[in-house]
Amino acid sequence: MDISDISGIRKPYNTRSNVFLEKDINVKNPFDLFDKWFQEARSNPNIVEPNAMCLSTATRDGKPSARFMLCKGYGKEGFQFYTHYTSRKGQELEANPNAALTFFWPVLSKSVRIEGPVEKLPPSYAEDYFKTRPYQSQVGALCSNQSKVIESRECLVAKANQLKEKYKEGEVPKPESWGGFIVVPAVMEFWQGQTDRVHDRIKFRKLKEGEDVDNIITHPGEDNWIYERLQP
Repeated sequence: MDISDISGIRKPYNTRSNVFLEKDINVKNPFDLFDKWFQEARSNPNIVEPNAMCLSTATRDGKPSARFMLCKGYGKEGFQFYTHYTSRKGQELEANPNAALTFFWPVLSKSVRIEGPVEKLPPSYAEDYFKTRPYQSQVGALCSNQSKVIESRECLVAKANQLKEKYKEGEVPKPESWGGFIVVPAVMEFWQGQTDRVHDRIKFRKLKEGEDVDNIITHPGEDNWIYERLQP
């Protein structure tokens, strides 16, 4: 194969072994644990966008696609983001309303994976959030028929300039096809890199009907969540 061999690229992790097990396993609710990790990432000056996440979707017949975007809210109800309903991700979520999210903070050697069904947010959420966006972001959303082919960047810039002439700050309307989604977690996995490469993986999932918690493999959490340790 004519490929570039990059197999030797390797950086040591700066975390001590078992730091996850000793410090964080007492948090029995995955949302509380996510918030703890997110606030740690948010307060780190070396992390520019702590809310950056990879959103993975799939077509009805299972063809996957992934892209990075920004999470705009999280809590026990789920994780929120905004996009064009007519974009590739919007169309895939319409056909197959399930998604996976991945947050990765390399500076902390931490990652969180989230899987679950996806629902549209009420239109009022999108209206309220759109008003808070920077002017350039509002114009960018309005000028773009996201994911659709265009002949040149010049055409896109010209369209944006026309909109800037038409709408001043505070006047840009929300595109009709632009709105919000929320991923409702069914599974949340927390990964902590270790210096000895025996990484920590803890998976939270909802207790299945009739399932017993043995406190050996499966452990009780809160709000019908259980957690398990996965091999790295």
